[in-house]
Amino acid sequence: MTAPAPTGRFAGVELGGTKVVVTLADGFDIIDQHYLPTTTPEETLRAAVDRLAAWDAEAPLTAIGIASFGPIRVDPAAADYGTMLFTTKPGWTGAGVVAAFSGRFACPIALDTDVNGAGIAEAALGAGQGCNTIVYLTIGTGVGGGVIVGGQPVIGRLHPEIGHLRLRRAAGDGFAGACAFHGDCVEGLVSGPALWARFGRDPAAIDAADPGWDAVALDLAELFAALMLTLSPDRIVVGGSVALGQPDLLARATECAARRLMKYIGDYDVTALSCIVVPPALKQDAGPLGAILLASRAAQVGTPGVTTGLRSAALRDSAGHR
Repeated sequence: MTAPAPTGRFAGVELGGTKVVVTLADGFDIIDQHYLPTTTPEETLRAAVDRLAAWDAEAPLTAIGIASFGPIRVDPAAADYGTMLFTTKPGWTGAGVVAAFSGRFACPIALDTDVNGAGIAEAALGAGQGCNTIVYLTIGTGVGGGVIVGGQPVIGRLHPEIGHLRLRRAAGDGFAGACAFHGDCVEGLVSGPALWARFGRDPAAIDAADPGWDAVALDLAELFAALMLTLSPDRIVVGGSVALGQPDLLARATECAARRLMKYIGDYDVTALSCIVVPPALKQDAGPLGAILLASRAAQVGTPGVTTGLRSAALRDSAGHR
C-alpha cells in the first residue's frame, strides 16, 4: 500500500560521499532539487544549509530530514549525536552534521543513514510496498545496507554496516580486496573502487562476458545468501552506480545465490529469488525521497532535534504502518 502523503513543506538532504542532493517537497511531491559536490565538511554543509535557508525564506520549512553517509552517530541520546565517526573520507571524521543545520533552523530535524533513508522510501513508496522486511543495498563508491522492518530502520548500538561483512570468498580468487579497514570485506570486493583495483581500469568498460566478473558475481551471491539466511527479507533492493550499471551481474549473482540456498531451503529457487532481489522502483529518487520521509516523520514528533529509527513509535504513522 502506498504511504499517504503528509502535509507540509519538507526539505531533504541526501549527504553522499561524492555528491549531496538537497530536495524541497510539498508532501511527497518534489518541487525543487539541487546537486552539490561533497568536498570539505565546512564547504559542503554550508552550501546545503544556505540552499535550505533560501527555501525557508520563501516559505517556512515544516521539517528537515538528513540521510547521510557514515558511519555516523544516529542515537539522539548520545553525546556525539549527529557527528561523523571515523571515516576514510578526508576531513569528515568528527564533522558535526546535525549541528550545522540545528544551529540555523528551528524546525524539527531528523537524521538517519543514507541507506536507511532510501530503504524507508522503497518500503513506503517503491519496491518494498506491502513487505514487512526489506534490505536496501547500495553498491557504488562503497557498499552500504539498511534493514527496514515494519517500515522502520533497524538501529542498535550504531547502524548496520553490511558492507563490511567478511564472507566466504570465491574459490581461487586471489584478489586481496580494496577496503582500507578490512581488505576483502564485501565493500573491498565489489564496490566501484574495488572493481577498479580488480580490473585495473574502469569496470564500466569491461564486457559483461569477461571472466573477471565470475568472482564478483560469486561474492555478491554470498552476500545475498547471507542476508536471506540471517534476515529472511521479503525484498533485497539493490541500488547504486555499480548495481544499476551492471544488471547482468546482479542476475548472475541472484542465480548463484539461489543455487546455494535451495539445497537447504527449496523455496529459494531462481524464480523466487529473482522476485526478491530487485532494483529500486524509485530509481535515483530513493535517497532524496527517503530524506523527505525522515522530515515528514520528524514533523509528526514536532520537536527540534528529533529521534530516529525505532527509537520513537510516533515516527511509524507517516509510512502507513500502525
